Amino acid sequence: MRNPPSSLLSLLALLIFLVLSFAASTPGILFGPGEWYDSLNRPFFTPPNWLFGPAWTVLYILMAIAATLVWRQVGLRSAAMGWWFIQLVLNTLWTLLFFGLQAPGLALVEITLMWAAILVCMLKFRPISTTAFWLMAPYLAWVSFAWLLNGGFWWLN
Repeated sequence: MRNPPSSLLSLLALLIFLVLSFAASTPGILFGPGEWYDSLNRPFFTPPNWLFGPAWTVLYILMAIAATLVWRQVGLRSAAMGWWFIQLVLNTLWTLLFFGLQAPGLALVEITLMWAAILVCMLKFRPISTTAFWLMAPYLAWVSFAWLLNGGFWWLN
């Protein structure tokens, strides 16, 4: 563990982690649901489209706060932060696969890897900050649901 950085530096780090987290949603803007998604058979438990934006907004904020808490203790060059970045890259990639390539089967394989990376990230976070660990829990829960949803889309289409 290292000495925690100043409050100003921590605020700057939080802003950077917020930008990075929300940047993961960029493919969703470029390859949004659109006509292809609208034409798919949907699992009966598919939430309304309007729910995804607010849900991801909350999750990205929680992810950024968790990353900041861990960064304050161990810095960027740690396994915990490495896993945070890995899961974020996988988060970004899922949208490209599902919406961009319109490949629900490939996206299902990828979201399985993302789920595992989130879990490993959480387990790396836990000894450093239990608060960060719990801040990532809603994200893991949502991705668990998204895995079922992705599987449903793949199965039905």
